[in-house]
Amino acid sequence: MKHILFSALLTLGMGVQAAKPQIDRIEPANWWANMKDTKLQLMVYGKGIAHSLVSTDYAGVRIDSVVSLDSPNYLFVYLDLQGVRPGAVPLTFSQGKKRQEVSYPILQRDNDLGARQGFTNKDVMYMLMPDRFAQGKPERGIIKGMNPYEVNREAPSLRHGGDLEGIRKHLDYFTRLGVTALWFTPVLENNSPDRDEWSTYHGYATTDYYRVDPRFGSNEEYRQLVREAHGKGLKVVMDMIFNHCGLEHPWLRDLPAKDWLNLPECVAKDKEGNPKVNDKFKQTSYKLTPVLDPYASKIDLQETTEGWFVETMPDLNQHNPHVMQYLIQNSVWWIETTGIDGIRMDTYPYAFAEGMAQWMNRLSLEYPQFNVVGETWVTEAPYTAAWQKGSPNAKLDSQLPTVMDFAFYDRITQAREEETDAWWKGLNRVYNSLVYDYLYPNPSSVMAFVENHDTDRFLGNKGDVKMLKQALALLLTMNRIPQLYYGTEVLMGGTKEVTDGDVRKDFPGFSEQDPVNAFTGKGLTAAQQEMLQWMQRLLHWRKSNRVVTEGRQVQFIPWKGVYVIARQLDNHTVLTVMNGTTSEATWEVARYAEVIQDAPQGTDVLTGRKFALSQDIKLQPRETLVLEF
Repeated sequence: MKHILFSALLTLGMGVQAAKPQIDRIEPANWWANMKDTKLQLMVYGKGIAHSLVSTDYAGVRIDSVVSLDSPNYLFVYLDLQGVRPGAVPLTFSQGKKRQEVSYPILQRDNDLGARQGFTNKDVMYMLMPDRFAQGKPERGIIKGMNPYEVNREAPSLRHGGDLEGIRKHLDYFTRLGVTALWFTPVLENNSPDRDEWSTYHGYATTDYYRVDPRFGSNEEYRQLVREAHGKGLKVVMDMIFNHCGLEHPWLRDLPAKDWLNLPECVAKDKEGNPKVNDKFKQTSYKLTPVLDPYASKIDLQETTEGWFVETMPDLNQHNPHVMQYLIQNSVWWIETTGIDGIRMDTYPYAFAEGMAQWMNRLSLEYPQFNVVGETWVTEAPYTAAWQKGSPNAKLDSQLPTVMDFAFYDRITQAREEETDAWWKGLNRVYNSLVYDYLYPNPSSVMAFVENHDTDRFLGNKGDVKMLKQALALLLTMNRIPQLYYGTEVLMGGTKEVTDGDVRKDFPGFSEQDPVNAFTGKGLTAAQQEMLQWMQRLLHWRKSNRVVTEGRQVQFIPWKGVYVIARQLDNHTVLTVMNGTTSEATWEVARYAEVIQDAPQGTDVLTGRKFALSQDIKLQPRETLVLEF
């Protein structure tokens, strides 16, 4: 792990001498002038550094405080940069007569970042896993200096070798498909050794918050990818995790403070000094209801928020102000460094709400148009709505602009297996979920999906393509920010019952040698080609359609198996008409006169067919129409 401790030092060009004070790393490695919040925390790491005095002589820089905690090897230097100009700030660390001077870079800020529009319901977000999407540099091979790992595409739970270059090479694929935003699972370093056919290819066990995992690429490659994506009209959303880090993070060898983690007593060391989990380990209950439950017991709440997510992911303590400031600054640093357009925050309710609200306030101050979506995995709409910014039903305003709609995911998944009846089953479940939109301060800023990396694929291992199209047509026309999962457009299936890797298979075309390549169309079956074309048609239509992004929404209780949602704006209407049964059904047009009015006909966006709206329309089993007029 020594390469981790010295990497920032090399970047800063500090020229550390042999004499103490010893400085091995400063985080963040640089900062910017003209930030709206002028406070900056420097986390300085080096043997015995906590005993140092710190001074500086640079216009516009004032040392607010210098804080040492429990470890003698960390020092927190708090600066005020009010009025600072870009340049090299000299920082002098003194212990008695021994001094060490470092030059800390203050850069010119890109002022356009604050005004850049984050993702909205006008976007369609495409989620992918870098390790499983495409390999751009097969020659990269095994990265020296990393903990032992294996690259094996035949093993579902090991690394497969995908990287950022593979994504960059295929940016045109996303524009041809018609999506407008990309969400990658985390790209930061996850330097955990493979254990029993398990690795952190997924990215959710961070071991360096300031370094892209070298198996994916470099910080510069990530920045270049974002830059080129923007050039093609694509936004980029960065996946972050504040609830926990990875067990192999350097902090676990030397905790800055006794309360840096929740339940620090879970950590032990092996003979080599490597961190490991002992018999005091406590896992989270995974039950998120106590976080909002007005009657929640202290023990239930504690078990949710303080237990570790898994043994290899230590739980960070956001009540420690130094931890929270570190995390806040880290997200600001990535926004400024790369120009990302949004953040998806993992396991949002597991972290302490006060610290997360502080984080959101800071981002809103610096980037008013930026957007953040939080993972709030409870399948009841009232719970999710309470996490959105401005909710009158929350104990504490989260300040979180966007939440993930697990209620819709749950209901559409159930509807897939059912016949739509007169009351509760089938597409009634979706209807009965959307009726709670009055609880959301902003229903247009709710991110909906039918599958992602943590769920079964919608097609499972059986596959009902008609129902998949129905779910996607609804997703892409209702009042939500829609999120797609990579490979849906070419009928990728899988279930978690087999293994997590079964829903995270390699995208067809992952390697140029793959016999099937969705990027070029080589080897796709007729069904895959048809699905891909269907998706392209619907997505490109949506990109230029204000009715489904700005129009008012009207939904009708499913009637004789048929569910209808209308979107209307400026005398234009879009009707999504779904037969929620496996039998033929009749859409009784007269019942929908309030949205059809005197329109003579509608054109189905999906097929180009025209339908007279003065007479009933026969629908085939599970048929879906998206009519515009």
